[in-house]
Amino acid sequence: MPPRRLISSGSTFEEQIGYSRAVVVGDDIWVSGTTGYDYATMTMRPDVVSQCDQVFRNIAAALEQAGASLDEVVRVLFIVPDPKDWEPCWPVIKTYLGRARPASTLIHTALMSPDMKIEVEVTVRRGSAA
Repeated sequence: MPPRRLISSGSTFEEQIGYSRAVVVGDDIWVSGTTGYDYATMTMRPDVVSQCDQVFRNIAAALEQAGASLDEVVRVLFIVPDPKDWEPCWPVIKTYLGRARPASTLIHTALMSPDMKIEVEVTVRRGSAA
């Protein structure tokens, strides 16, 4: 069994709660629920489209540390509290996942903070780029 590697985004919640942004085992990578929080500026923009874009930049950064890319995403879970916020995200999602075209699920439910408009988690298989 290959060793397990943990990747952190620098979020204080990872240490406080006890989780990692991503876990790598062999060619498989799981990126945990990622929000639109910008760790460089320690802010979160108020609109869903900006948050969605930041989500994918955060995921791409974790994948880069794991030696992978968004083109290798095989599964994605979207959590969007407000159904009306889903469709405005489509162009952003297509920009980041249009080549990978992963299996996808959407759930509408509350997130940790009402300021969070979207949360995304992905599963990646290194070497599976389309």
